[in-house]
Amino acid sequence: MVSRMFRLETEVDKARRDLLRRRLRDTNTAASPVLRALRGAPDEREAPLHVWALDANGDLAGGLVGHTWTAWLHVTYLWVDGRHRGRGLGSRLLARAERVAAAERACTASRVETWDFQAPDFYRRQGYDVVCVIPDYPPGITEYTLTKRLA
Repeated sequence: MVSRMFRLETEVDKARRDLLRRRLRDTNTAASPVLRALRGAPDEREAPLHVWALDANGDLAGGLVGHTWTAWLHVTYLWVDGRHRGRGLGSRLLARAERVAAAERACTASRVETWDFQAPDFYRRQGYDVVCVIPDYPPGITEYTLTKRLA
């Protein structure tokens, strides 16, 4: 039996992080025919997708920040200023992002994460289905992952 000693470190190291990401990508590519076929294809690239709503004064009334990757839209942030909530602005922002993702980027699905006190019911009303529930993330809060098939 061979015993090996390892030194474990907890420092933030961007060069090692990038090396680790490359090695994990290489390992995943070797293990998955789907990822192998995707590598180097135009769909592999992640592309930002932002939708902004400005009020009559040009101030930010709401916005959606996300990205598309392969055939998916990933909604990272969706926010509407309190003065403009309840008027359908969030629905319009999300619908515009979904239309751009589907029509211009050939996306067939969308995903979002939200907390229980934020907007799981809003996303359900927009046609999203809960696919994952993580209780106590963070403690006392439940996180939801929701997905939707795009037309």
